[in-house]
Amino acid sequence: MRRSTFSLFAIGPLLAVTACGSQVAPQAASSSVAPPPVSSSAAPSTTASAKPVVAVPTCGPVTIPPLDKSAFSASTKITGNWMPLPVGSQWTLEGRANRGGGVLPHRIVFTVTDLVEVINGVPNVVTWDVDTDKGTVSEAELAFFAQDDNGNVWNFGEYPEEYKGGKFSAAPSTWLAGQNRAEAGVQVPAKVQIGTPEVLQGSSPTVNFLDCAKDVKTEDHVCVPTGCYDKVRVVDERSPLAPDTGVQTKSYAPGVGVVKVGAIADPEGETLVLAERKTLSPPELAKADAEARKIDRHGRDTHPVYKNASPLQGP
Repeated sequence: MRRSTFSLFAIGPLLAVTACGSQVAPQAASSSVAPPPVSSSAAPSTTASAKPVVAVPTCGPVTIPPLDKSAFSASTKITGNWMPLPVGSQWTLEGRANRGGGVLPHRIVFTVTDLVEVINGVPNVVTWDVDTDKGTVSEAELAFFAQDDNGNVWNFGEYPEEYKGGKFSAAPSTWLAGQNRAEAGVQVPAKVQIGTPEVLQGSSPTVNFLDCAKDVKTEDHVCVPTGCYDKVRVVDERSPLAPDTGVQTKSYAPGVGVVKVGAIADPEGETLVLAERKTLSPPELAKADAEARKIDRHGRDTHPVYKNASPLQGP
């Protein structure tokens, strides 16, 4: 299963559902520019206040502690320093990847919509990202994130639609926490912890998904098209279920999020840099919400797991 980069989405016209119910791929935006990652519990994260302690699950032999839903009192206000997701934010990452046809230009546009989906009892921010390979849309995805009271950003699931020849082909990597033994994981812990156990980013046995991450560097300096960043946090991500896929590295700039993606011994060799970061205008955000709703409707009509998701909330 492809590790999620941190969804990035374009605003252009994205999905159209034909009368017969088939899904047409989003139109690729013209290029060059936008962004949003178990085992027994590790040392709990704490804050100076008396907020409840939230166990951060780790990778190892996987033993996932029960999710404390009461620890998500303001879950859709994702303000963490390493993965802030304010409504209307958009990142564009550009680079190259080998998706089976050789190394080609690759682009991900990640948009934070104004929509909310409740998953396993926790309200989640809905993000929408569109992947293009050499200008052709290969995937459009809804991903679901929530922040706990200690500032950890959790991943509660993904609905990624794959496209071939401009048409929907499948969504085999779909998972939602609380369904089919799938468990939410911590995409980005609030605190940098070098030398601690890997963090579980999510688990779904039915789609062979298990992603682990660990901090490997802090105080890094990274320059990309949007500028140079100091005090960058570098994270290694891997799947124990697919050791042949190597390691994906992600560089997080404080207050920005992912600014660079690299690969170590990964046949796909995805490398990306942040090319543009912007805040959408109200009309652009409305278009993004509409495109996300189209994907949502298609998933409810066709996917055996996603059809059980709670209705989207929002404008």
